[in-house]
Amino acid sequence: MIKFWGTVCRILFVATLTVFLGNHLSAQSPKKDINIVFIGNSITSGAQLTYPEAEAPPVIASQYLMRKDRIGRVSFANQGHSGYTTVDFLPTGKPFALVETAAKSFANKEALLVFSIDLGTNDSAISGTNGAPVSTEHYRENLQSIADRLLTDFPGCLIIIERPIWYSPNTYNGAKYMAEGLKRLQSYFPQISHLVHGYTASNPKQVFVGDTRAFGYFKAHYLTLLTPEQGHQGTFYLHPNKKGAAALGNFWRKAIYRIVKSS
Repeated sequence: MIKFWGTVCRILFVATLTVFLGNHLSAQSPKKDINIVFIGNSITSGAQLTYPEAEAPPVIASQYLMRKDRIGRVSFANQGHSGYTTVDFLPTGKPFALVETAAKSFANKEALLVFSIDLGTNDSAISGTNGAPVSTEHYRENLQSIADRLLTDFPGCLIIIERPIWYSPNTYNGAKYMAEGLKRLQSYFPQISHLVHGYTASNPKQVFVGDTRAFGYFKAHYLTLLTPEQGHQGTFYLHPNKKGAAALGNFWRKAIYRIVKSS
């Protein structure tokens, strides 16, 4: 009988401790609601997808985030526009005004505001897009102008700058990219890192490098993840298909979650 009651007491103790620790951890780590504005180009908007409103990378990233621990409600706005560059999104233009309107339109004003920026593909073009070709220096300056204004107008927000994904070196549709553009695109990557480092003192823990893996992943798997399109130099690969959009959304989700959970 003594042995029986000893076992019961141990079970009750473990159960009580489990409940206590669970409540304690919940109190320490409440779920965060997030409002996300995705800023980008046709890849962000979901060009070439049958149902971009359900299949575009921002949709997938937001859906994945809602399944994660410590994340509550996730609301998002897709501000991806075909052909747009960092020049188009400078604070003096209408696209930036639309970004700010979207950020102010979320119903939950108490949620953490996140801006996820994926720009550079169209900047890297040889010709055919606004400002192209955008030099590495001007690319960084443009991103800084965008980030500075967002930080001023939305104190406390987080800014996450994603690396653009790979495209085939014969890409030539309405705009001309080619191998020269692909090389320029990759020259932007160190600029993103340098820009983020520059905010360490002025805006600590507010501006981050996002995903850095998708470029290589799409380069290795472009035949299954990117849509074949006919251009002036034959079949090229630029836009994710449904599977690719889901993969890119997952890369963005991982970066956003990593940053949000530590903020």
